[in-house]
Amino acid sequence: MTPNDPIVDRDGPRDECGVFGIYAPESDVARLAYFALYALQHRGQESAGIATSEGPRIMVQRDVGLVQQVFDEAGLQALAGEVAIGHVRYSTTGSSAWENGQPIHRADRHELALAHNGNLINAVALHTELREQGVTFRSTSDSEIIAALLSTHPADTVEDALADVMPRLEGAFSTVVMTNESVIAFRDGAGLRPLSLGQVGERYCVASETCALDIIGAKFLRDVQPGEMISIGARGIETRQIVNAPRRAFCVFEHIYFARPDSLLEGNRTQVSRRKMGEILWRQAPVDADVVIAIPDSGNAAAAGYSKASGIPKDDGLIKNRYVARTFIQPGQELRKQGLRLKFNPMPEVVAGKRIVVVDDSIVRGNTTRQIVSMLRHAGAAEIHMRISAPPIRYPCHYGIDMSTSEEMVAHGRTVEEIRDELGCDSLAYISLEGVYEAIRAGRDTHCDACFTGEYPLEHSDRAGGKFSIEELAVIPT
Repeated sequence: MTPNDPIVDRDGPRDECGVFGIYAPESDVARLAYFALYALQHRGQESAGIATSEGPRIMVQRDVGLVQQVFDEAGLQALAGEVAIGHVRYSTTGSSAWENGQPIHRADRHELALAHNGNLINAVALHTELREQGVTFRSTSDSEIIAALLSTHPADTVEDALADVMPRLEGAFSTVVMTNESVIAFRDGAGLRPLSLGQVGERYCVASETCALDIIGAKFLRDVQPGEMISIGARGIETRQIVNAPRRAFCVFEHIYFARPDSLLEGNRTQVSRRKMGEILWRQAPVDADVVIAIPDSGNAAAAGYSKASGIPKDDGLIKNRYVARTFIQPGQELRKQGLRLKFNPMPEVVAGKRIVVVDDSIVRGNTTRQIVSMLRHAGAAEIHMRISAPPIRYPCHYGIDMSTSEEMVAHGRTVEEIRDELGCDSLAYISLEGVYEAIRAGRDTHCDACFTGEYPLEHSDRAGGKFSIEELAVIPT
């Protein structure tokens, strides 16, 4: 570890992105977008942005940083308009540079702004095709490819352009597009990433998760359907089914990890699903122990379920510093020796001399879990039994989660016993995939679980480039 390495605060997958869009002429749409993005902050912490439209003008404000770092009162007041979209980003294609922040604004044949959650697996091919046609790019994200396809399209309306473009897009895309007078939301045919439709008064909005609707007082109406396009404007809502995929493949990891506990996914309250996963985990992997602790906050719900089902009391064995967020200030080498204590601190009074069950929702790389096990040992834990409310993650995600290579995954090529030895705990058990589906009351035929099984629901997934494939391909004008 070098002084410039980031402090890693947990072993879960890196976050992805969150999007929001609203048409509400009577409201302060920029302020509503700000609070919606605040609720979606967990989906991406690298950059944030809002675009609004007032008459013929589209205005965009975006920057690197958290929502509260990017926007202030003066900035929000400058974003006047009747329609707005917003985005929080974690980079899954392209670097975290300012140029790759969203919303993306283009004014070719059509002027529009776009915010995208997901990954295109045919991004390199589309990018090459557009460049050969003379289209220029200002970023290296696959999101600008979608924006360019729509902005340069000869159709009279963006909606008609989208009807032609959507079938050409391969991969995951829950996306909002803003024109001068409307918001257009659309979702890939498999429905890999979430997108919800809400109502504010007599107007309508869309968001990656229902928690963003709650924070602005919107009523959740329904999910945007896979392959559906919804246009929101002065005429209300207009819908068109553009793509019909062979099967649905909603990301099961949204239930396990990504979504906020208070969001609704496929009719399930996420907190309830995760608590049920903990109960099933006890049924599948019981152990004699004195106390159950969670790795906060990711393991809280499953730990509560494990404790309830087992009768083993739950306590706070790790205290989380809730004021540690992504920062541009490096801690320095001396502080780095304390490593994870910037984020977590064990409680000797809870764990010393105890047989403890430590519950978390996932392990990807294993580095953080190994450090936490070591910290608990030094705090006096007699036995440490890791219980994970997701199956072992062994395969890369090509659809919008930053898990691009198997080699980085601690479970790749290892048995559970070998992973246990790598982490240094006394026992290790994962929930079964069947247990996950039992908890969310659904089946594999409508979900993507490729990160666990290696069975990808979309054709040509193996053609997906790496995170920096477009940067390696493109020369971006300065």
